[in-house]
Amino acid sequence: MPSLTENVLFGMGNPLLDICAVVDTDFLEKYGLKADDQILAEEKHKDMFAELVKKFKVEYHAGGSTQNSVKVAQWMIQKPHKVATFFGCIGKDKFGEILKKKAEEGHVDAYYYEQDEQPTGTCAACITKDNRSLVANLAAANCYKKDQHLDKKENWQLVEKAKVYYIAGFFVTVSPESILKVASHAAEKNKIFSLSLSAPFLCQYFKEDLMKILPYVDILFGNEMEAATFGGEQGFETEDIKQIAKKAQALPKLNEKRQRIVVFTQGKEDTIVATADKVMSFPVLRIKQEDIIDTNGAGDAFVGGYLSQLVYNRPLEQCIRAAHYSANVIIQNSGCTFPETPDFH
Repeated sequence: MPSLTENVLFGMGNPLLDICAVVDTDFLEKYGLKADDQILAEEKHKDMFAELVKKFKVEYHAGGSTQNSVKVAQWMIQKPHKVATFFGCIGKDKFGEILKKKAEEGHVDAYYYEQDEQPTGTCAACITKDNRSLVANLAAANCYKKDQHLDKKENWQLVEKAKVYYIAGFFVTVSPESILKVASHAAEKNKIFSLSLSAPFLCQYFKEDLMKILPYVDILFGNEMEAATFGGEQGFETEDIKQIAKKAQALPKLNEKRQRIVVFTQGKEDTIVATADKVMSFPVLRIKQEDIIDTNGAGDAFVGGYLSQLVYNRPLEQCIRAAHYSANVIIQNSGCTFPETPDFH
């Protein structure tokens, strides 16, 4: 087993405290939510968070897409601790303290930018059957400042220590300039930079920023809904996910030493992977419907599993196997949580 050093995996994103609850369809209708969707909170969702806590039995989990992924990667790796570094912005408040404690428990080396203008961000995970509707109130997560945090010498040194980088597309709405700084460093030093599409609305309303980052992306993750929206916005003129993956793989790329890999998940259907040479399908692990507790965090866990093998430079097939394993574990637990140790070999 090759040994890993601390801070070899770097993640940056929106740290959120997940407030998870099983809700009824009336609750979704009241706030205009779809059963399986991810959106940013608007004015009409203002009272939703308080009502969620008051009306339903809630659980709190450290969340935010990138933070979930690096947390899962660290769990899969186990030791050494702090292989994963995480940057993001929180408030100086109770929720911020919970997030710091959760990061520590997960052995993730979290360096939060702490400010007191906005409270720590939250994400309501409204669960109905095996669907979940996510409403993120970014608050402090939206206040990340490149010059106040990423550019600081001691923080940038942590970026330089890493060999693999992962940023969820959600961060495009917060600090695209921070993403570009990290991405161009990765390209310049021939390190691996990965990004996820994260949500259909990003492919539509943040297309310009997304397309500025894409030439730096070595590994692009997404699910079938995001892939379809991305393909539509790019004018790919196909709804075939394999074709969309192939066309996304062929989009312009800066670091030509690395061929881009595109990985699209489709829930319980096969995962589609496009490389420069071919498009492949990988079946997911079978699971009984009654064993699925919560699909919240499945995509993040998939990425985390993938990254846990990528840092060891393991083959693509092994990365996908670990990704499927992690996602399978997560959907059998509530929120993005897992047992103490993985049973992955």
